[in-house]
Amino acid sequence: MDKYGLIGYPLGHSFSIGYFNEKFENEGINATYENFEIPSIDGLPEILDSNPNLRGLNVTIPYKEKVIGFLDALSKDAREIGAVNVIRVTHKGSKTILKGFNSDVIGFTQSIEPLLERFHKKALVLGTGGASKAIEYGLRKLGLETLKVSRTEKPGTTQYSKITPETIKEHNVIVNCTPIGMYPHADECPNLPYEAMDGHTLLYDLIYNPDETLFMKRGKAHGAIVKNGLEMLLLQAFASWEFWNSKE
Repeated sequence: MDKYGLIGYPLGHSFSIGYFNEKFENEGINATYENFEIPSIDGLPEILDSNPNLRGLNVTIPYKEKVIGFLDALSKDAREIGAVNVIRVTHKGSKTILKGFNSDVIGFTQSIEPLLERFHKKALVLGTGGASKAIEYGLRKLGLETLKVSRTEKPGTTQYSKITPETIKEHNVIVNCTPIGMYPHADECPNLPYEAMDGHTLLYDLIYNPDETLFMKRGKAHGAIVKNGLEMLLLQAFASWEFWNSKE
């Protein structure tokens, strides 16, 4: 039986394990999906050694960047983004070959593109982790200028304290790539001047639990269009399966 899985720490509630095991059962695929919670990315070789039937992995926080050093090859998108959330595992004799891909960018761009209007030209990307790298790359592919927002001083970023109502008017697409507002902390949201938002503002939250975050609610109260990350999650899972079964 083939095996697939998810690496990250901590994992807690995992969408992927339920999605893929249900898919395998419904489609008669002789495979199983497991969670591999590892406190260090250095635990990856042991997972590979003890699971010779492993065919693919998803990668989540905090290893989307750290895992790259363990891989034999990267797709063009993954190399340009600098983050990986899908690994295809192939076996040639005694050798195990790992190739990294990024399905976050596929899920995100397919999910947000139908909502974009001609007046959406600049975007704020909240957060600086592996997911934000894929989001920034995807927005640029869709023709938008991007500005990353960080809590601390980092090269190429601005800080929340510097976001003014004018910034919101100019950057009217805002994507939350942070865990702020995720259950059980649903009473929290990124610190932004929400009163500057209007019907031209598009808020996209990668979080899907709760299905309407405080970030979304506060924007919606001022007329913003809002969307959560559930569709992106489904689309990236579909893309993961394509990568695991591709020859590229």
